[in-house]
Amino acid sequence: MADLDDLREGADFGLGIASSSQTFHVKGAANLPWGMKDRLSRIFNPKTGKSVMLAFDHGFIMGPTSGLERIDLHIVPLIEYADCIMCTRGILQSSVPANVNKPICLRSDAGTSILTELNDNVLIDIEDAIRLNVSAMAVMLSIGDSAYEAKTVANLYKAVDLGSRYNIPVMGVTAVGKQMARDARYFGLASRLCAENGANIVKTYYCEGFEKVAAACPVPVVIAGGKKLPEKEALELCYNAINDGAAGVDMGRNVFQSDAPAAMIQAVHAVVHDGLTPDQGHELFLDLSK
Repeated sequence: MADLDDLREGADFGLGIASSSQTFHVKGAANLPWGMKDRLSRIFNPKTGKSVMLAFDHGFIMGPTSGLERIDLHIVPLIEYADCIMCTRGILQSSVPANVNKPICLRSDAGTSILTELNDNVLIDIEDAIRLNVSAMAVMLSIGDSAYEAKTVANLYKAVDLGSRYNIPVMGVTAVGKQMARDARYFGLASRLCAENGANIVKTYYCEGFEKVAAACPVPVVIAGGKKLPEKEALELCYNAINDGAAGVDMGRNVFQSDAPAAMIQAVHAVVHDGLTPDQGHELFLDLSK
């Protein structure tokens, strides 16, 4: 059994040293089957190895929050600028045109809302993911939550079992335990647990020391945008995360709650894929906002 009294802080992360034996542009995917690689290649640009994901799955716990009142009016016009979209099956089938031709990361667990205790989730049927032709499934993991940690780990493990059967990658989404510090040690632990349990992608938060989180995770890490920030700060978040080893961003509120959402997602795309600095990205945002 693991001994919490001897949980030693990692020190040798090999920062600046590329992963060895990488013959595929997605980290940790070199030995996966062709179908897995094909789906991951839809999400992560083969030229850059990066991805800009547009998340608008918030409604499954928050309802019609600001920016998500009308998916057809506020979100569909943004999809062309994203590499991948993350949403629920209900919104996908009711509001996203089938001809957008973008890879889908399907929110594949559901349960409680913000009105009750979160994280008491169950998995949706894998057949829905197959019928919807998704490129990945997203499952939340609540590390540090004594009530739901084991259940959410089991959900992830089951999703990976089913995804492996049909060559559909799984993204582990790290929720923050109420009693856990939002630091590199926590996010490093949560991200590594996702990968250890078979996740092909990890979504977590940026923090000080994030380079250790990314280096110690053997699969791609994409960062969540979190709460709405001023546009320049959000672009700085993207820039710093990519420089510290993130394979992309999965942003929602920092895009669809912007005063100019289409301009913002294009600026994010330029920072992630073209290496624009935050200042250059903000200038692009201002130009496109006119």
